Amino acid sequence: MKTLISNDWQDILAPVFASPTYAQLHNFLKAEYSSKTIYPDMYHIFQAFEWCSFANCKVVILGQDPYHEPGQAVGASFAVAPGVQLPPSLINIYKELQDDLGITPVQHGYLKAWAEQGVLLLNSVLTVRRGAAYSHRGQGWEEVTDAAIKALSARGGVVFILWGRAAQNKREFIDETKNAVIASAHPSPLSAYRGFFGSKPFSRTNAELQRMGEQPINWQLPTTVAPLN
Repeated sequence: MKTLISNDWQDILAPVFASPTYAQLHNFLKAEYSSKTIYPDMYHIFQAFEWCSFANCKVVILGQDPYHEPGQAVGASFAVAPGVQLPPSLINIYKELQDDLGITPVQHGYLKAWAEQGVLLLNSVLTVRRGAAYSHRGQGWEEVTDAAIKALSARGGVVFILWGRAAQNKREFIDETKNAVIASAHPSPLSAYRGFFGSKPFSRTNAELQRMGEQPINWQLPTTVAPLN
């Protein structure tokens, strides 16, 4: 089998990569990438897994699907490349971070520093057509992300942050006797005032990690990041 991810996630997800559903998804994506504008670029579809290995993962921030406007999606939920204007959802995430922990928002949206501490920035669906949110729903990505969540849940000791309905639909796969779940509305401007603001996900996550005997996440991002090559 072709290696799709260069760390331990490859073995964890190998059964789903070998499934008929994934074969159909692969053929669908070949057609989509050859005929339409799809995000992220095909070389960064699995970026979230590359940034945060299975062994190191202790927090999952779960969103819906990638940003669907040009230049935004980098293959990790809610993150954008250095130099890209902050999307509204990420602005709201930074507002809540400031209200929750007093952390002044940075001027970039490159969240890799969180991933390097064990935060898996995962979407329910990993690709999207330009300008068409959730357009790759139901094509097979759900089987991949369900498998990842089930594997982490079985291992235990993970805090799952579920933002929005698509993320909360995964709650059934999480063993809450071995893990923690923090669920709220999505940070999108369409829903942030319906329960995202004031939910304090960052302090609550760190409290759960400490309860589990894990180091808390330093949610302060570096103020500057180098441009991507």
